[in-house]
Amino acid sequence: MTAPVGVGLIGAGPWAAAMHAPVLAAGPETALTAVWARRPDAAHALAARHGATAAGSVAELFDRCEAVAFAVPPDVQAELAPLAARAGKALLLEKPLALTLDGARRVAGAVADAGVVSQLVLTKRYHPATRAFLAAARRQPVAGARSCYLHGAFLGGELATQWRVEHGALLDLGPHLLDLLDAAVGPIVAVRSTGDARRWIELTCEHDNGAVSQASLSGAVRLPRARTRIELFGPEEELVFDSAGIDHDECRPVLRREFAAAVRSGHSPELDAQRGLRLQELIAMAQED
Repeated sequence: MTAPVGVGLIGAGPWAAAMHAPVLAAGPETALTAVWARRPDAAHALAARHGATAAGSVAELFDRCEAVAFAVPPDVQAELAPLAARAGKALLLEKPLALTLDGARRVAGAVADAGVVSQLVLTKRYHPATRAFLAAARRQPVAGARSCYLHGAFLGGELATQWRVEHGALLDLGPHLLDLLDAAVGPIVAVRSTGDARRWIELTCEHDNGAVSQASLSGAVRLPRARTRIELFGPEEELVFDSAGIDHDECRPVLRREFAAAVRSGHSPELDAQRGLRLQELIAMAQED
C-alpha cells in the first residue's frame, strides 16, 4: 500500500478548520503532519484536534511534510508559496493565488522554476455533477451564457474576513465562476465589468469562439443558501448547472485523492498554479475595465 502523503497546513482560521485540516487528516491518501499559523494558539488547537504537530516556524513545517496546503489570505499565500516551492514541496493552493496579478505570477513562476506539483482548491470542480456538466458543454455549440455566484457570507460570520470584505466577490467568487465559464463555453479572451465588487459586480466575457457570457457576483446578498448557476444557450437544448444539487462533502475526498495521486506521480493536474494564474489574468482584465 502506498504511504500517505504527509501534508503541512499553513493557516488555522475558519476555512482551515472546516475544510483543509479534516480533509487532509481523514486520509487514507494523505496525513496531516503539521500546522503553522501566525497565531500559535490557533495552530496548537487545530493540530491537537487532528493529531498533528504545531510547527514553531514555516521552516519547521517544511521539515515535517512533503506537501504544503494553504488556507490563508491571498497576500500571505503569495508570500509563502514560493518559499514552499523552492523547498521542493508540492503545493495545494487556494484561489486567488494572490491579491495582485504580479503576486500570482510570482507564485506560478516559483512553482514552474522548482518543478513541483501544484493543485488548486476549486471545490466544485471535484464533484461528479460539475464534471458531467463540463463534459456535456464541450459536446455542444454555445452562443451565450448567463451565470451567477451569490451568497451572503460577507454580511457577517466567520467567512467575513478582512480580505474578503475589503476586496469583494471578484477576487473571492470570481475564480470559481470564471473557471467554469472558461471551461464550459470556451477560452475567455476579454472581460468587462460594472458595479462594486463589495456589493454586486457584473462581468461580460467574450470567448474565442464568439460566444458571450454574463456573470453576476455578490457575497453581500441575503439568500437561504449560496447559489451557483450557469445556463448555456445555443442551437441545441439549454444546458444548466446548478449547485443546489451538490453536496460539497462529496468533493473533498476526490480533491484529496487526486492531490495525493499528483504528488506521487510528480505530475500536476489541469487545475494547477498555471490555471490559477490564468484565472488571475481574467480577474485583472475585469479590474482594468
